[in-house]
Amino acid sequence: SKDVKKQSILKEESLDLQMIEAYKDGLSSLEEGDVLFAAKKFNEAEILYPQSIWAPRAALMAAYSYYSDNYYGDAVAELNRFLKVYPNHKDIAYAEYLLGLSYYEQIVDEKKDLESIINSKKIFLDVIEKYPNTDFAIDSKFKINLIDTILAAKEMYVGRYYFDRKKWIASINRFKFVIDNYDTTIYIEEALHRLVEIYYIIGLENEAKKY
Repeated sequence: SKDVKKQSILKEESLDLQMIEAYKDGLSSLEEGDVLFAAKKFNEAEILYPQSIWAPRAALMAAYSYYSDNYYGDAVAELNRFLKVYPNHKDIAYAEYLLGLSYYEQIVDEKKDLESIINSKKIFLDVIEKYPNTDFAIDSKFKINLIDTILAAKEMYVGRYYFDRKKWIASINRFKFVIDNYDTTIYIEEALHRLVEIYYIIGLENEAKKY
Protein backbone atom coordinates (compact mmCIF):
# COMPACT_ATOMS: atom_id res chain seq x y z
CA SER A 1 0.00 0.00 0.00
CA LYS A 2 2.81 2.39 0.86
CA ASP A 3 4.67 1.51 -2.36
CA VAL A 4 1.58 2.24 -4.48
CA LYS A 5 1.11 5.62 -2.78
CA LYS A 6 4.78 6.49 -3.25
CA GLN A 7 4.67 5.56 -6.95
CA SER A 8 1.54 7.71 -7.41
CA ILE A 9 3.24 10.76 -5.83
CA LEU A 10 6.35 10.29 -7.96
CA LYS A 11 4.27 9.99 -11.11
CA GLU A 12 2.34 13.17 -10.22
CA GLU A 13 5.55 15.08 -9.55
CA SER A 14 7.01 13.84 -12.82
CA LEU A 15 3.94 15.01 -14.76
CA ASP A 16 4.09 18.34 -12.98
CA LEU A 17 7.72 18.85 -13.95
CA GLN A 18 7.07 17.80 -17.56
CA MET A 19 4.14 20.18 -17.76
CA ILE A 20 6.15 23.09 -16.37
CA GLU A 21 8.95 22.36 -18.82
CA ALA A 22 6.51 22.31 -21.75
CA TYR A 23 4.92 25.57 -20.53
CA LYS A 24 8.34 27.24 -20.27
CA ASP A 25 9.21 26.02 -23.80
CA GLY A 26 5.94 27.58 -24.98
CA LEU A 27 6.78 30.93 -23.39
CA SER A 28 10.31 30.92 -24.86
CA SER A 29 9.00 30.08 -28.33
CA LEU A 30 6.35 32.80 -28.08
CA GLU A 31 9.00 35.37 -27.14
CA GLU A 32 11.11 34.24 -30.09
CA GLY A 33 8.18 34.62 -32.48
CA ASP A 34 7.63 30.93 -33.21
CA VAL A 35 3.93 31.03 -32.37
CA LEU A 36 2.97 27.70 -33.91
CA PHE A 37 5.54 25.80 -31.87
CA ALA A 38 4.55 27.84 -28.81
CA ALA A 39 0.90 26.86 -29.22
CA LYS A 40 1.94 23.23 -29.63
CA LYS A 41 3.94 23.30 -26.39
CA PHE A 42 1.13 25.02 -24.48
CA ASN A 43 -1.30 22.35 -25.70
CA GLU A 44 1.20 19.71 -24.67
CA ALA A 45 1.44 21.23 -21.18
CA GLU A 46 -2.34 21.14 -20.83
CA ILE A 47 -2.58 17.51 -21.93
CA LEU A 48 0.28 16.37 -19.67
CA TYR A 49 -1.43 17.48 -16.46
CA PRO A 50 -5.06 18.45 -17.18
CA GLN A 51 -6.06 18.58 -13.51
CA SER A 52 -3.35 21.14 -12.71
CA ILE A 53 -4.14 24.84 -12.26
CA TRP A 54 -1.69 25.45 -15.09
CA ALA A 55 -3.76 23.50 -17.64
CA PRO A 56 -6.33 26.26 -18.33
CA ARG A 57 -3.55 28.86 -18.38
CA ALA A 58 -1.72 26.78 -20.98
CA ALA A 59 -4.92 26.48 -23.06
CA LEU A 60 -5.41 30.24 -22.94
CA MET A 61 -1.77 30.87 -23.86
CA ALA A 62 -2.13 28.56 -26.87
CA ALA A 63 -5.05 30.70 -28.05
CA TYR A 64 -3.11 33.91 -27.45
CA SER A 65 -0.12 32.51 -29.37
CA TYR A 66 -2.30 32.02 -32.44
CA TYR A 67 -3.95 35.42 -32.03
CA SER A 68 -0.62 37.23 -31.65
CA ASP A 69 0.48 36.25 -35.15
CA ASN A 70 -2.84 36.59 -36.99
CA TYR A 71 -3.86 32.90 -36.93
CA TYR A 72 -7.35 34.02 -36.01
CA GLY A 73 -9.20 30.87 -37.10
CA ASP A 74 -6.98 28.75 -34.84
CA ALA A 75 -7.39 31.25 -31.99
CA VAL A 76 -11.18 31.07 -32.33
CA ALA A 77 -11.09 27.26 -32.18
CA GLU A 78 -8.85 27.27 -29.09
CA LEU A 79 -10.94 29.89 -27.31
CA ASN A 80 -14.23 28.14 -28.00
CA ARG A 81 -12.73 24.97 -26.55
CA PHE A 82 -11.44 26.90 -23.52
CA LEU A 83 -14.88 28.38 -22.85
CA LYS A 84 -16.43 24.91 -23.05
CA VAL A 85 -13.84 23.10 -20.90
CA TYR A 86 -13.15 25.85 -18.34
CA PRO A 87 -16.42 27.82 -18.04
CA ASN A 88 -15.71 28.94 -14.46
CA HIS A 89 -12.07 29.94 -14.84
CA LYS A 90 -11.02 33.26 -13.32
CA ASP A 91 -9.84 34.53 -16.73
CA ILE A 92 -13.11 33.74 -18.51
CA ALA A 93 -13.78 37.45 -19.18
CA TYR A 94 -10.44 37.79 -20.95
CA ALA A 95 -11.09 34.60 -22.95
CA GLU A 96 -14.44 35.92 -24.20
CA TYR A 97 -12.94 39.31 -24.99
CA LEU A 98 -10.06 37.69 -26.91
CA LEU A 99 -12.60 35.62 -28.85
CA GLY A 100 -14.37 38.83 -29.84
CA LEU A 101 -11.05 40.33 -30.92
CA SER A 102 -10.23 37.22 -32.96
CA TYR A 103 -13.42 37.71 -34.96
CA TYR A 104 -12.98 41.48 -35.07
CA GLU A 105 -9.50 41.26 -36.60
CA GLN A 106 -10.94 39.21 -39.48
CA ILE A 107 -13.20 42.06 -40.60
CA VAL A 108 -12.08 43.27 -44.02
CA ASP A 109 -14.60 45.93 -45.03
CA GLU A 110 -18.31 46.55 -45.31
CA LYS A 111 -18.65 44.79 -48.68
CA LYS A 112 -17.34 41.41 -47.52
CA ASP A 113 -18.92 38.51 -45.62
CA LEU A 114 -20.72 39.70 -42.47
CA GLU A 115 -20.03 36.61 -40.32
CA SER A 116 -16.98 38.04 -38.55
CA ILE A 117 -18.70 41.39 -37.98
CA ILE A 118 -21.83 39.81 -36.49
CA ASN A 119 -19.92 37.33 -34.32
CA SER A 120 -17.59 39.97 -32.91
CA LYS A 121 -20.43 42.36 -32.10
CA LYS A 122 -22.42 39.62 -30.35
CA ILE A 123 -19.43 38.62 -28.20
CA PHE A 124 -18.52 42.21 -27.31
CA LEU A 125 -22.14 42.84 -26.26
CA ASP A 126 -21.95 39.75 -24.03
CA VAL A 127 -18.70 40.98 -22.48
CA ILE A 128 -20.29 44.37 -21.68
CA GLU A 129 -23.33 42.69 -20.12
CA LYS A 130 -21.44 40.05 -18.09
CA TYR A 131 -18.38 42.05 -17.04
CA PRO A 132 -19.51 45.72 -17.03
CA ASN A 133 -16.85 47.04 -14.65
CA THR A 134 -13.81 45.73 -16.50
CA ASP A 135 -11.38 47.19 -19.00
CA PHE A 136 -12.63 44.50 -21.40
CA ALA A 137 -16.10 46.06 -21.29
CA ILE A 138 -14.71 49.55 -21.93
CA ASP A 139 -12.79 48.43 -24.99
CA SER A 140 -15.73 46.29 -26.16
CA LYS A 141 -17.91 49.42 -26.24
CA PHE A 142 -15.28 51.16 -28.35
CA LYS A 143 -15.08 48.18 -30.71
CA ILE A 144 -18.87 48.08 -31.07
CA ASN A 145 -18.88 51.73 -32.14
CA LEU A 146 -16.37 50.85 -34.85
CA ILE A 147 -18.40 47.79 -35.87
CA ASP A 148 -21.57 49.90 -36.12
CA THR A 149 -19.68 52.28 -38.40
CA ILE A 150 -18.75 49.34 -40.62
CA LEU A 151 -22.33 48.04 -40.66
CA ALA A 152 -23.66 51.53 -41.44
CA ALA A 153 -21.14 51.82 -44.27
CA LYS A 154 -22.50 48.58 -45.74
CA GLU A 155 -26.07 49.89 -45.64
CA MET A 156 -24.96 53.15 -47.24
CA TYR A 157 -23.08 51.27 -49.96
CA VAL A 158 -26.20 49.27 -50.85
CA GLY A 159 -28.42 52.35 -50.53
CA ARG A 160 -26.25 54.29 -52.98
CA TYR A 161 -26.32 51.32 -55.37
CA TYR A 162 -30.14 51.42 -55.44
CA PHE A 163 -30.12 55.22 -55.61
CA ASP A 164 -27.93 55.21 -58.74
CA ARG A 165 -30.36 52.77 -60.37
CA LYS A 166 -33.40 54.84 -59.35
CA LYS A 167 -34.82 52.07 -57.16
CA TRP A 168 -36.25 54.56 -54.73
CA ILE A 169 -38.11 52.33 -52.26
CA ALA A 170 -35.17 49.98 -51.77
CA SER A 171 -32.86 52.95 -51.37
CA ILE A 172 -35.18 54.65 -48.85
CA ASN A 173 -35.30 51.48 -46.74
CA ARG A 174 -31.50 51.30 -46.52
CA PHE A 175 -31.05 54.94 -45.56
CA LYS A 176 -33.86 54.73 -42.99
CA PHE A 177 -32.20 51.67 -41.49
CA VAL A 178 -29.03 53.70 -40.95
CA ILE A 179 -31.01 56.48 -39.26
CA ASP A 180 -32.88 54.04 -37.00
CA ASN A 181 -29.96 51.80 -36.04
CA TYR A 182 -26.69 53.69 -36.54
CA ASP A 183 -27.52 57.27 -35.66
CA THR A 184 -24.26 57.78 -33.74
CA THR A 185 -22.08 56.98 -36.75
CA ILE A 186 -20.53 59.35 -39.27
CA TYR A 187 -23.08 58.25 -41.90
CA ILE A 188 -26.16 59.75 -40.26
CA GLU A 189 -25.81 63.09 -42.08
CA GLU A 190 -25.46 61.53 -45.52
CA ALA A 191 -28.39 59.18 -44.86
CA LEU A 192 -30.62 62.12 -43.98
CA HIS A 193 -29.40 64.11 -46.99
CA ARG A 194 -30.10 61.17 -49.33
CA LEU A 195 -33.65 60.82 -48.01
CA VAL A 196 -34.28 64.53 -48.65
CA GLU A 197 -33.04 64.01 -52.21
CA ILE A 198 -35.14 60.93 -52.90
CA TYR A 199 -38.39 62.29 -51.48
CA TYR A 200 -37.92 65.53 -53.40
CA ILE A 201 -37.26 63.59 -56.63
CA ILE A 202 -40.41 61.46 -56.26
CA GLY A 203 -42.53 64.48 -55.37
CA LEU A 204 -43.11 63.89 -51.65
CA GLU A 205 -42.04 67.36 -50.55
CA ASN A 206 -43.48 67.14 -47.04
CA GLU A 207 -41.37 64.04 -46.37
CA ALA A 208 -38.36 65.84 -47.84
CA LYS A 209 -38.94 68.80 -45.50
CA LYS A 210 -39.27 66.45 -42.52
CA TYR A 211 -35.86 64.93 -43.13
